[in-house]
Amino acid sequence: MKEISNDLFLRAARREKVERLPAWYMRQAGRSQPEYRALKEKYSLFEITHQPELCSYVTRLPVENYGVDAAVLYKDIMSPLPGMGVDVEIKTGIGPVIAHPIRRYQDVESLAAFDAKSQVPYILETIKLLREEQLDVPLIGFGGAPFTLASYLVEGGPSKITTRQKH
Repeated sequence: MKEISNDLFLRAARREKVERLPAWYMRQAGRSQPEYRALKEKYSLFEITHQPELCSYVTRLPVENYGVDAAVLYKDIMSPLPGMGVDVEIKTGIGPVIAHPIRRYQDVESLAAFDAKSQVPYILETIKLLREEQLDVPLIGFGGAPFTLASYLVEGGPSKITTRQKH
């Protein structure tokens, strides 16, 4: 594996003096990329994130198209939930929708323990593939915090007022 030549993001993260602020594209697969829109006509978000070749391609798009200083791993914060036995669907115009939200203590007990190695192996496979493809910028990963995921589980989907979790 070769060293990355564009380390601007890493130097800035270490609070070193940099020639300019680094840029990255968080919504890398957004409306501004026709290649992504074409892919979304064929595949759902989960289908893309579960296939390392497709996920790697989408992750690299803003680096190749815009020359950003870091890549953001393309995935969804809901990734852990299906492995825990949660039926989640990403609905256009709404976002993640949980088929059977948590309503009772028994619902919590029915959740399977999360194990990244067995339940989301495609994430590590995508990272390995990006390394093999010699991505020349740092890779930024992200995940849903436990409270965020719990909010979706309890509310059943996106909520600005989080009524159920307050009770």
